[in-house]
Amino acid sequence: MQNFVFQNSVKILFGKGQIAAIVAEIPASAKVLITCGGGSAEKNGTMDQVRAALKNHTFEIFRGIEPNPTYETLMKGVEVVRTQKIDFLLAVGGGSVIDGTKFIAAAAPFDGEPWDIVTKGLALTSAVSIGTVLTLPATGSEMNGGAVISRKSTQDKLAFRSPLVLPLFSVLDPTVTYSLPPRQISNGICDAFVHVMEQYLVSPSESALQDRFAESILQTLIEDGPKTLANPTDYEARASLMWCATMALNQLIGQGVGQDWSSHRIGHELTVLYGLDHGQTLAVVLPCVMQARREAKHAKLVQYAHRVWGLTEVNEEVLIDQAIDRTRAFFVSLGFPSKLEGYGVTCDIDKVVAQLDRHGLSALGERGEVTPSVVRQILAAA
Repeated sequence: MQNFVFQNSVKILFGKGQIAAIVAEIPASAKVLITCGGGSAEKNGTMDQVRAALKNHTFEIFRGIEPNPTYETLMKGVEVVRTQKIDFLLAVGGGSVIDGTKFIAAAAPFDGEPWDIVTKGLALTSAVSIGTVLTLPATGSEMNGGAVISRKSTQDKLAFRSPLVLPLFSVLDPTVTYSLPPRQISNGICDAFVHVMEQYLVSPSESALQDRFAESILQTLIEDGPKTLANPTDYEARASLMWCATMALNQLIGQGVGQDWSSHRIGHELTVLYGLDHGQTLAVVLPCVMQARREAKHAKLVQYAHRVWGLTEVNEEVLIDQAIDRTRAFFVSLGFPSKLEGYGVTCDIDKVVAQLDRHGLSALGERGEVTPSVVRQILAAA
């Protein structure tokens, strides 16, 4: 196991009715800006609960943070924070709203061009305090210090990370997810699953506990993910999915191990170029990455086949084929086409490779072995 330093200070308020508890988490003197997306939190009553909890606070609402939050939209939020002297941000939404709020928190006090935070990885010295009310389990952003931001004008989708944008608290109430459409739930299941795989499906290492953590999340997603689609008001299934998505990317399972992230990097470029949902790109790309990298990841793929899917085939090459097939079939069962053509997309492989090169991502994977030629192989299969 590699050396590591792990600290996660996010306070989780989990369960039905916990939105009311935020009153004790935000200073009474704070001027709050509630950030949200397109209106679903209003329609399902989540925002009414938030308003009730903040009835004794001064607050304003910034609406319109879109899926794959854009720099262009978020800079409008930055201006509100600066002009209204906001000192606390409360994100009410899914990963896109939370990611966007992290950028607003980082950019508002930043002295310089805020986009440099993303493109140059500049270290932050301050940020506005954040809390979150999660409405869509998927990204794990509610319990980590990372965010992914897009810029429409330049066709960029890039990540930044800082401990200063870790939420002070996050409310996880499974009941607020009951009204989500199946497509969003499926995207969330897939995103959480692939988050785990990016940290699990790497070169074998002495990380037995991390492997078992990861495998348990994968198995739980496989068991309970479909239940949330079949019965939207199954509280236990929704609670399980919500906690799985958080645990998948709160940094715990990635400690002391190598990490891949090639599926995500390729998926980000497909989202930017073709407008696909993040989960849709991952459902297509991950099985193709597994196939293209099967030799380098042979031992871990065998372990994955045995432990996650319970496969018993003796021939290891056939076993790996079965594990990849099971993974793809699981995504199909969630409603995802298995190929890009299922979304009406004809992939311009040269353009995707050029995008990755422009973003300094020509050597992906835990060992930098996913070179442009390997990306071409992956995309040809996708």
